Amino acid sequence: MDRLIAMQTFALVAELSSFSKAAEALQVPNATVSTRISQLEAHLQVKLLLRTTRRLSLTEDGAAYLERAQRLLQDLEELESRVAGDVATPKGRLRIDVPAAVGRHVIAPHLPAFFQRYPGITLDIGSSDRPVDLVTEGVDCVIRGGAVHDEQLVARKLGDYDVITCASPAYLERHGVPKSPADLQGSSHMAVNFFSAKTGRVFNFDFEKDGQTLELLMPHHASANDADAQRALCLQGLGLMQYPLTQETQDQLESGALVQVLQDWKVGSLSLYVMYPRNRHLSARVRVFVDWVVALYSEKFVALEAAVQRKPAFKQRATGIKR
Repeated sequence: MDRLIAMQTFALVAELSSFSKAAEALQVPNATVSTRISQLEAHLQVKLLLRTTRRLSLTEDGAAYLERAQRLLQDLEELESRVAGDVATPKGRLRIDVPAAVGRHVIAPHLPAFFQRYPGITLDIGSSDRPVDLVTEGVDCVIRGGAVHDEQLVARKLGDYDVITCASPAYLERHGVPKSPADLQGSSHMAVNFFSAKTGRVFNFDFEKDGQTLELLMPHHASANDADAQRALCLQGLGLMQYPLTQETQDQLESGALVQVLQDWKVGSLSLYVMYPRNRHLSARVRVFVDWVVALYSEKFVALEAAVQRKPAFKQRATGIKR
């Protein structure tokens, strides 16, 4: 048995959900396709396909094997193209994982231009803030905020977001505008906290001014481990939040949907990275996607900085709110 041919045949049968269609595409008899699959199953000692007179479906083992087989076949195809000098048109399946807010507000709006440039790439997008084992889960690259602790990953920095303290006007009308972090302690003030998807730990509020640092654990009615959900809860008046000054946050500050408070107290910044496994062969499709993301964020951070410099006085939007 030629395992590569058997693997290619299995992948085609799974894609077409038909032995006869696969045989037609390969220009071989139906019996040849059936024999290759049977030999592959015997070699692996597992059942890959469930066959009935009406339906063909993958077993659980078959689905797992297909995912890795497709990746191996794509890598092989790309390797052959690279050796042949054909690297101008990267192609194949690319699996990424990004925070939901990044996928929704940054990646998705610009994908038509990406696919116009790289029509041979198929992109599978996972949306989460949880830690991902890239090798085990078959993920090519991730976008994450915060410090990089995994030395097995190559991390390219996309930029730094300033973090601000803010709330909705309705919340500030009810609870008043805090003048210092001390106003948040032993009062009616609540937070919309962010908690770690990995540990469940709630992140404290941080403040710094004139060399003085404060760390407060704020009470909350609601918390979230997704940035978009956290901001949505804050917009509903459920509490104060400390949140990156993204373009979406900037727009809501300018419209008055959010109001920045405690501007004299620095919160810090959030670094954003695109990361991929250090020891994995960097395929052309991963390379062009990473380069595209870096260029995309470079433009976004330049635009955001210009917008902040044009309209810095967000606190003027709080006119009429109790102080």
